[in-house]
Amino acid sequence: MARGGGIRGRGGMSRGIGGRPPYKAKMFLPRHPFDLALCESSFPRVKPAPDETAFTNALLKRNTDLSPTPAEQTAILNLVTKIQSVLDNLVVAPGTFDACQLDEVRQVGSFKKGTMVTGHNVADIVVILKTLPTREAVEALGNKVKEDLKNLMKSEVVPKGEQLTHTTNERGIEISNSFACVRVMVTTLHHNIRKLDPEIHLDQKIMLSHLAAIRHSRWFEENAHHSSIKVLIRLLRDVRNRFDRFEPLTPWMLDLLAHFAIMHNPSRQALPINVAFRRVFQLLSAGLFLPGSAGITDPCEGVSPRIHTAMTLEQLDLCCLTAQTLLRVLAHGGYKHILGLEGNCSIAKEMSVWDGVVVSPLDKAYENPPEKKEGEDEDEDMEAEGDESMETADN
Repeated sequence: MARGGGIRGRGGMSRGIGGRPPYKAKMFLPRHPFDLALCESSFPRVKPAPDETAFTNALLKRNTDLSPTPAEQTAILNLVTKIQSVLDNLVVAPGTFDACQLDEVRQVGSFKKGTMVTGHNVADIVVILKTLPTREAVEALGNKVKEDLKNLMKSEVVPKGEQLTHTTNERGIEISNSFACVRVMVTTLHHNIRKLDPEIHLDQKIMLSHLAAIRHSRWFEENAHHSSIKVLIRLLRDVRNRFDRFEPLTPWMLDLLAHFAIMHNPSRQALPINVAFRRVFQLLSAGLFLPGSAGITDPCEGVSPRIHTAMTLEQLDLCCLTAQTLLRVLAHGGYKHILGLEGNCSIAKEMSVWDGVVVSPLDKAYENPPEKKEGEDEDEDMEAEGDESMETADN
């Protein structure tokens, strides 16, 4: 019998060209990187644990420095309360305002979660519309909110130069004064998303991200209310801001990473802040955010995607190698440089010496493939077709 595509293989499956078995996709089995916190019982300590009182105090001091001052908290709370009141009133009693219909108003973001950093006095409010979010409707909503705020603040004495200002952008409305800013992020009901026209409505991806922000806020309120988690988030946001290779880590990634580092352990009890802070760098160094890793699944999405898949391969590599370098600095007592209490951020990219130990930055393990020039794709396709025709002729 001649060999060819008509031969039946085992199990009744047709063999491919030349009698080769058909292509079978490999099953992807994500693996969790080594995590000492999960298997500490298998690696008993041979020496007493070192005294890390100074390290813990430094973490708490840095958190205090990063926390908003009472004046900042008061200023942003006053502005949020007023805008929330105006928006709630438009939900219940819109009166003659008919440019759009409001369904729900929710506070989200770092101010709501209690993880705001000093100097970034910005609060976020999501407004869900029953109607479609046209640009004209958002503009009218901004004017209406500004008008109602002025009526609400008539009895207040506002210093000159500190009046409210408002602008409209692709996300919604920004209302600010000299001390604080509130971003009113507009979206619509989920069943309206498919009806959006990019020419007249706000961007669909932005609308979906605002709905996701509400889910994130609800999850955080239910699962991440422990004070240590909020402290760690604030510290990690500061580290991300100072070390540029951590920039691709989004606030939501940092929220989940902090929650994982503190709560994901056999005892299900919150780990001390010094242990959790070091664990973050241990996990990233071991490849928590690398291809093939189980990573951290998004608890607010139905398909449970791993959050690190939103980053490019180059960003994942840079994040990992930077964490490895900083972990070695941390192991030799350089925590003040990592926290920003001393030194600068050059320790992530330049050689440093700690008590006679040299820590050199690691090299990249991944390089972006060279960009193909015009015409190369066509040449490769022609070569592939030629190889395939030759193989068929041989058979």
